[in-house]
Amino acid sequence: MGENAVPFSKVLVANRGEIAVRVMRTLREMGIRSVAVYSEADRDALHVRMADEAVAIGPAPSRESYLVGEKILEACRKTGAEAIHPGYGFLSENAGFARACEAAGITFIGPDASAMEAMGSKTAAREKMMAAGVPVVPGANVTEPEALKKAAEELGYPVMLKASAGGGGKGMRLVEKAEDLVDSFERARSEAANAFGDDTVYIEKAIVGPRHIEIQVLADSHGNCVHLFERDCSIQRRHQKVIEESPSPFGLADDAKIAEMGEVAVQAAKAVDYRGAGTVEFLMGSDGSFYFLEMNTRLQVEHPITELVTGMDLVREQVRVAAGEELGYDQSAVTRRGHAIECRVYAEDPDRGFMPSPGPIEVLRRPTGPGVRDDSGTYEGSEVPSHYDPMVSKLCVWAATREQAVQRMRRALSEYVVTGIKTSVPFHLRVMDHPDFVAGEYDTGFIAAHEEALLNPPSLGVAARPLAIAAAVAQAFRDQDAMGAPAAKSNGGGGGGPGITPWRIGSLTRF
Repeated sequence: MGENAVPFSKVLVANRGEIAVRVMRTLREMGIRSVAVYSEADRDALHVRMADEAVAIGPAPSRESYLVGEKILEACRKTGAEAIHPGYGFLSENAGFARACEAAGITFIGPDASAMEAMGSKTAAREKMMAAGVPVVPGANVTEPEALKKAAEELGYPVMLKASAGGGGKGMRLVEKAEDLVDSFERARSEAANAFGDDTVYIEKAIVGPRHIEIQVLADSHGNCVHLFERDCSIQRRHQKVIEESPSPFGLADDAKIAEMGEVAVQAAKAVDYRGAGTVEFLMGSDGSFYFLEMNTRLQVEHPITELVTGMDLVREQVRVAAGEELGYDQSAVTRRGHAIECRVYAEDPDRGFMPSPGPIEVLRRPTGPGVRDDSGTYEGSEVPSHYDPMVSKLCVWAATREQAVQRMRRALSEYVVTGIKTSVPFHLRVMDHPDFVAGEYDTGFIAAHEEALLNPPSLGVAARPLAIAAAVAQAFRDQDAMGAPAAKSNGGGGGGPGITPWRIGSLTRF
């Protein structure tokens, strides 16, 4: 296929929110028309407005809309879309849906169903990786309490219980003593059954104080596979990623170890004949030892920081590979420079246990300037629905060094103005100010270890001062609107009403 050839004329994006918007942007750059699908709750969503065409697919609950494969395929037939990009979540790792696309003559922009199945079950993936010589955390598949007890004694406490079909921290339990084992096992099975429809749970040795390091890989259908270095995803809350960066602070000190992990990740991908963009995740011990955790057979939420440091567009590569093109480069051609950080901004109140804060966005002023990227599916006047993941945006920065990247993220967060809902921006500012994060000395237990400093707001301390300024700016915009000055509005939403002086900071808690 020529350099300027268009691999598809029309692609349906089977997702919503920021990832749908992000995919559509690349499609437009490639000269490919995009089709959006939307539930009743997303009728006025940004991804619907951005697409060349849009098709309604049902009620707000995802099980009646975004998770119904036949509705997605029918939207393809109706619009003539030749391919489907699934984004992440929803049907992105559903092997049955990938097969249904193939049967319908529609290209699924992702790996083959066989690769999904090989990596979709954590127990099967462990066995596959061990056969391929990839290091895995010592563990065992268990089905009943007596075998569980024996396995735990052989592994030694603490141990980790994990749902075989799981992800996102569901069906996962850390067990530190024998008397808690059976009860934790039953709880993990119950949670796994509710979340995934599969109560299979396995046990493995818990790695104390690990880093969560993942390696991005790209592979084509011609036998070529490369890695795009690592992302450190150790800043987690309840096993869910919150902040990511690339390179890892560990990688900055030991690039040879990262190169070794990259080679292992490529080995893992080749073991299942992987095609497309995927991520091989590892747990790394304090001694530098690393173990295969799982492979995500899709685009990751945190892919923008890899794009920032490598200069590559992962969605473009996905589309090219799905169309049968070769990568056209080998590992020696993949380079990176600088440092990137991503903060996931959610509609949550970090000072009230991260309670969800859905609702309409009254004022929205996103940070801009050198080295700032904000991937979002929202706009001023839009609403964050309660039916889905409450992500407002993924705020990313790039700078020449890690120190400069942290400073730039502080500045960007301080410019982020959102009223009408609460967001996790104050929490992210506190992390950026924490001395252990600044020093790069953290592991997956960072948030739990520093809850007092991170989750209890200081009284106009270092992290709060920029928010006071941002709150004043937000109020100034609202006052301007109230006085009749021109103001950008979308979908009839926005602030308005009687204003107060811009320098009152009483609205600080609205972030």
